[in-house]
Amino acid sequence: MVINADIDPALWRDPEAPAGDRVADLISRMTLEEKVAQLYGVWVGIDATEGEVAPHQHDMAAAPVDWEELIRSGLGQLTRPFGTAPVDPFVGAKGLAESQRQIMAAGRFEIPALVHEECLTGLAAWSATVFPSPLCWAASFDPGLVERMGALIGASMRSLGVHQGLAPVLDVVRDLRWGRVEETMGEDPHLVGTIGSAYVRGLESSGIVSTLKHFVGYSASRAGRNLAPVSVGPRELADVFLPPFEMALRAGARSVMNSYTDTDGVPAAGDPALLTTLLRETYGFTGTVVADYFSIAFLQTLHAVAGSPAEAAALALEAGIDVELPTVACYGEPLVQAVRDGAVDEALVDRALRRVLLQKCELGLLDPGWSPDAPAVTDGAVTLDPEESRAVAGDLARRSVVLLANDGTLPLRPGARLAVVGPRADTAQAMLGCYSFPMHVGVHHPDVPVGVDIPTLADALEEAPEAFDVVVAEGCPVLGGDDEGIEAAVRAAADADVVVAVLGDKAGLFGNGTSGEGCDAVDLRLPGRQEELLEALLGTGKPVVLVLLSGRPYELSRQVDRLAAVLCGFFPGEEGGPAIADVLSGRVGPSGRLPVSFPREGGSQPSTYLASPLGGRTDVSSVDPTPLFPFGHGLGYGAATWAGVRATSGPGWDTDGTAEVEVELRNDTDREVTEVVQVYLHDPAAEVVRPVQSLLAARRVDLPAGCAATVRFTLHADLTSFTGRAGARIVEPGEVELRVGASSADVRQVLRFTLGGSRRTVGVDRRLHPETVVEHRPAAGSAG
Repeated sequence: MVINADIDPALWRDPEAPAGDRVADLISRMTLEEKVAQLYGVWVGIDATEGEVAPHQHDMAAAPVDWEELIRSGLGQLTRPFGTAPVDPFVGAKGLAESQRQIMAAGRFEIPALVHEECLTGLAAWSATVFPSPLCWAASFDPGLVERMGALIGASMRSLGVHQGLAPVLDVVRDLRWGRVEETMGEDPHLVGTIGSAYVRGLESSGIVSTLKHFVGYSASRAGRNLAPVSVGPRELADVFLPPFEMALRAGARSVMNSYTDTDGVPAAGDPALLTTLLRETYGFTGTVVADYFSIAFLQTLHAVAGSPAEAAALALEAGIDVELPTVACYGEPLVQAVRDGAVDEALVDRALRRVLLQKCELGLLDPGWSPDAPAVTDGAVTLDPEESRAVAGDLARRSVVLLANDGTLPLRPGARLAVVGPRADTAQAMLGCYSFPMHVGVHHPDVPVGVDIPTLADALEEAPEAFDVVVAEGCPVLGGDDEGIEAAVRAAADADVVVAVLGDKAGLFGNGTSGEGCDAVDLRLPGRQEELLEALLGTGKPVVLVLLSGRPYELSRQVDRLAAVLCGFFPGEEGGPAIADVLSGRVGPSGRLPVSFPREGGSQPSTYLASPLGGRTDVSSVDPTPLFPFGHGLGYGAATWAGVRATSGPGWDTDGTAEVEVELRNDTDREVTEVVQVYLHDPAAEVVRPVQSLLAARRVDLPAGCAATVRFTLHADLTSFTGRAGARIVEPGEVELRVGASSADVRQVLRFTLGGSRRTVGVDRRLHPETVVEHRPAAGSAG
């Protein structure tokens, strides 16, 4: 860093000084304009005519025309230099370094911008690895592998000079019609928090600031409509939506992004009770709160709680939003003028600025020796899809495939004649969610190569070592199609031994797909004519294996009893095709478990397994919400033998103590099998209505042939806590059950305990995770 001669040596430049002292010294030297300039980002290169933003964002997305004037007082953030249009990563890294030099040269203090990118399924940049979608992360029940993935994503970002990643999404699914289900980790807060925390640890271990979103309640929007109002009570907010954020904050996340929605009439972007009282004062969060894109301006344009950009800025700043993203609309001149007019206290600007500068200090951006040249520039090359990343993407994809039903047709017989049919059979798009670079950005640049190798399922089956005889037919697109296409698919099926019907979603944005942000569903029937295609294939009398590549579960009740097998891959990423082929062929056994329930025909939404007694099937309603396939369900080609489940403590369980559960598993088959041992809490009588059951702990156990394992859970009574009538979180004495099994509907043993001792009030320091230990050994009588 070159230091301007007109700036005296100062404390803030000393890397050895405490960060708080450095930042205080710097703030004392800054003008109001220089302060405010650190509180917003700029989105250079966005083109609102290309469909890259929502319709109501068009008038706010134009790039500033006067770059030099814009950076004259400094700049807080740069928005998505790699994730806005396809750019060669080496060229992009050099361009970013040059932009940083310009920003530093323009401002008196030479403070570089913090750079952020999307990273939900990997770094959203051209030629970067596309990992499986978050639903796949959760379906794997493998937090260790997700953490490894997060570290690889972070390393790729750091190599380019990126500092912050906008992930993970910690919204808990409440309505399967919501288009953003594909971005979530399912319908259970414990699973979402466990997997989300693993991702945070991985990303942060690479030095990247992880941004939790969307704080909070976004996924509870009415009727599953994107950005609709939210009506939830404080108990549902506390017990369902907030725990994943608590877990991820403890995992080390350094940034939080607000939700777009309003809850009971108060928009999250303007809610100090949420963003300051709860997040800062209760949870003790000290990082930055960044605005979801345009959400500060939305306080005026969508929520109508502000009459001007200045009023919107004042509401957001007071609520606790530190940085306006993606580009300046309210935190620029409107905020400066509001401070000068006395409408906004400059102390609020200083409060946000301190958090922003502390983070820049942590990242080394205030140090005299900081260089804008990222490793990609200094090394002279960069590879964003290295072999290790592809391997982890493949491992995660294979571990996330869920076998829902099977009459013995799977695994496929070597040499079988296969009709691989359906709109998702022979397209790379089938593997990708809406926040993957190819679907989020690349679709707007059809002349640019995808940038990564993404085999289709048809490709993978044609190249399989089992020498399948493969015929491919589309049948119909995801939406639309004609009778001729369906008839051609039926002819292909007639000559096959097995029909592999590959159906599902096309990810997109704001109605340009059947899944993704703004692609909400009015019902849960398969999109377009796909159900008609499936019925026609079933009519051939040939065994039909359904492979579902989708962003949400769909209703399959009409066909499931006639299908030979059902396999769900959600959006499994760039290695998804080979991964599913591995499972279909039997080279790899299916081992994923459902993070979301599959609805039964006519099942009402919103509906999740976290239902109260009245939320399940009753005699006073004709609608049966019982799922077709329940949360936690998944089959294999072999099953572990449950040799015993027992409590090694109790039946007494102190309200400030632990219960211990032990599960004995054995593999009596000739191939590796996987079990996901799940422990659910059932509270027979509580002072408020509670879910019939909720997940307390889960452990994936891979068992080689001839192997046995003991799984030990230590569960603190804090895990049984809930929000009582008075609004405090309590551990209540009384009878409870631990239901131990292979899914929420497959309970192998019920263990009864009596929580004794005094009623306890617990806070944010309560235990959030169980302790789990797995011990493997040869099975009795095994030679291994």
